[in-house]
Amino acid sequence: MSELGLASRREADEWIEKGWVRVDGDVVKELGSRVLPDQRITIDARAKFQQAQKVTVLIHKPIGYVSGQAEDGYEPAVVLVKPENQWSSDQSGTRFLREHLRSLVPAGRLDIDSTGLLVLTQDGRIAKQLIGEDSEIEKEYLVRVAGPLGQGPASSELSAVDLALLRHGLELDGEALKPAIVEWQNDDQLRFVLQEGKKRQIRRMCEAVGLKVLGLKRVRIGQVMLGDLPAGQWRYLRGDEVFG
Repeated sequence: MSELGLASRREADEWIEKGWVRVDGDVVKELGSRVLPDQRITIDARAKFQQAQKVTVLIHKPIGYVSGQAEDGYEPAVVLVKPENQWSSDQSGTRFLREHLRSLVPAGRLDIDSTGLLVLTQDGRIAKQLIGEDSEIEKEYLVRVAGPLGQGPASSELSAVDLALLRHGLELDGEALKPAIVEWQNDDQLRFVLQEGKKRQIRRMCEAVGLKVLGLKRVRIGQVMLGDLPAGQWRYLRGDEVFG
């Protein structure tokens, strides 16, 4: 069910325990039951309704907040999800409920010293889509940098060879990085588009070619844009928005 995108593994287990899953018309009674490729899985309407009530929140995370659990005295970004911080231009039509905070977890990280789009979700399907091992969802960043010499625009101090390395050829933690889109937006700002998210990846990539990151902002995840969402505010993912 998880592989087909019908539910997260946790949801699937819960639904099976409640008798909400059928294979070829027969109720599945055991967790871990195998299903053949030609068999048909059907889900009870109660399960679909329960799934539809789960929310996904988009936050413009400011610097100084961590993505997940509180650490080293810094608050998690989820503390920003409260009525007074909801963006006045939220067009989702979803009314804030306290239960929306239950099991609301980050689908991906954004460093404490970085800002931009952070996704928190109750939906295991979205979490898997964004951070699963086989995820190919693009993440786009705008990165302000200083050159290795600090004597002029960063673009004039970075060689064509090093720019090519940023695009493909670097390793982190002993693993080759996937090809990336890296291009200059202006003399001091690079645009990165990645399909992976190793810890502090962009900062470490820049360090490898002698660049110092002065500011990093995530502006897009898949087809969902940060847009005009103000820093420190949040909105619900609309029903017509999808990441992939």
